[in-house]
Amino acid sequence: MTAPPPITGGPPITGAESQVMDVVWAADGAGVGEILAAVGPANGWGEATVRTLIHRLVRKKALCSERRRGLVVYAPLVRREAWLTAESQGLLDRLFGGQLAPLVAHLARERVLSPQDRARLRRLVAELDAEEE
Repeated sequence: MTAPPPITGGPPITGAESQVMDVVWAADGAGVGEILAAVGPANGWGEATVRTLIHRLVRKKALCSERRRGLVVYAPLVRREAWLTAESQGLLDRLFGGQLAPLVAHLARERVLSPQDRARLRRLVAELDAEEE
């Protein structure tokens, strides 16, 4: 069976579920064993916990299951980029009224910006300015 095309946006994904999704996104599909090996030890999760997270993601339509060479593999139905965009926008809306500048200002004040970070921010602003011209 071939996985349906990934959808954009998608359902809310918890922090624990996002760790499972990261494994699946990176491998473009993964079995329970692969997911367990990647996230289980660091979190103290056993197979039952990983299976529970996978089943929640299937119910949310973030993952689908398919057979590959006789094994059940879970494939993403949500694109990582679309999920990141939705999560980022939600954070921006909830904490900063949808305004990007206060978020960047907050992060710049609360974290030490390396010279490389400052240079990247300057380049980004220059690129955005160039796009507007």
